[in-house]
Amino acid sequence: MRKEVCNAVLVFFVFLTSLTFIIAPLQAKEPVGLGELNRLIQLHLPKKFQEGVGPSKKIKLLPESEETVFTIPGFETYGCGECHQAEQLLDRSIDRMRKSLGLLASIFPDLPPPPLKQFIIQSWADEWLRPGQFAHTTFDTIRIFPAAILVDSQVYGNATHLHESLHLTQPFLGIANELEAYGLNIRSDPKFLFLNFPYFADTLTAFFITDFPDILNRFFAREVKEAVLGEDLNVPREVQWFLMPFEVDTLNRVATAIEKLEPVLKEVSRLNREYPLESAYLGEQTRAVSLLLDIAAVKILPLPPLDLDSSALDEAFSILERQFNKLDNTRLGYRIDRKREALMTMSYHLRLKDSVTRLGIYFRFLKKRFIGVGGEVKLVVPDEKDFKLFVEEKRRDIAKMAGSPKLTPVEKEGALRMLESIPATRRD
Repeated sequence: MRKEVCNAVLVFFVFLTSLTFIIAPLQAKEPVGLGELNRLIQLHLPKKFQEGVGPSKKIKLLPESEETVFTIPGFETYGCGECHQAEQLLDRSIDRMRKSLGLLASIFPDLPPPPLKQFIIQSWADEWLRPGQFAHTTFDTIRIFPAAILVDSQVYGNATHLHESLHLTQPFLGIANELEAYGLNIRSDPKFLFLNFPYFADTLTAFFITDFPDILNRFFAREVKEAVLGEDLNVPREVQWFLMPFEVDTLNRVATAIEKLEPVLKEVSRLNREYPLESAYLGEQTRAVSLLLDIAAVKILPLPPLDLDSSALDEAFSILERQFNKLDNTRLGYRIDRKREALMTMSYHLRLKDSVTRLGIYFRFLKKRFIGVGGEVKLVVPDEKDFKLFVEEKRRDIAKMAGSPKLTPVEKEGALRMLESIPATRRD
């Protein structure tokens, strides 16, 4: 972290013809090299947990926000002081978060300030910040690895900080939260869409870029390095793919599609906030990470063309209906993507080999199931009893987290506040 160079600065401009806010990345003057990035990450990999306090600083990030405590637990214990000045690291984190919250307010002006009460630079992995994660938002708290700060500030343009800031504002748990937050990231750079393609690929393919699967194959076919200068490489593959040059014309095509997707992304945010329990339930019941985006797309966008006779369409709808009514994921703890299962069944049982045709059927099914006659979204749950059991289970999970001795008092208070906001069993 001694040479933190901002590789991409997110700025906003008003797209005058649509009055839509778009985030635009700016290239850094000195892009970080893979070898240097690897060296810095190697020095900041998660360590074994050791007890130890550390420096902290309390500050108001925005005039209307509460105070936030920035802290580096174990700063001396882990030897951070050998290379770093604590005050400087804290000030840099404060600056990054202040900018991230400002950007978030520009995109979502109606959102209240995120309740960020703690920002923990965490040098060890545990159940709240696992190996392989960059950062994790718990309750009123962001935890982040030092190595993640390096990657985020030097490669991702602080997209992780922005992503976690949005999580602080979300009223419940679940897959839809990640979809909404990744939707924020793809606005800044289309490469984030590639890295998180399961959330967006089908909508992009069906409505905007029919050859997107081929583009994905080319993006991930680029060879990543496992070693540099004879040493194992600690730079994640995703970061390497992000850093590599890719087809400029293709990136522009995807960026244009993302601009057109803006009203759909806004609808995802609306649904996730107005119907957080239903959004979370459907995400877990179907395990289709893109579901809320797909539903928003069929509400707002004209359906793609489909050349299929009515009997084949009815049979395909029956396959989708059976899959979307299954409760194995919520009742038995399975993790089966019901959307993928249905599309695969159509391929083999109905011999519908063309993926664009199968997606055309899928999106028509969604419109029939989730869009009312007046065009409003109805987040239909297949079984009311199962939905209530799901909500009760999540209440127990949050209560268990609130009782964990490893959570800070701030996090416990935030968990209890979320618990109080969840209806016990009944839907509104």
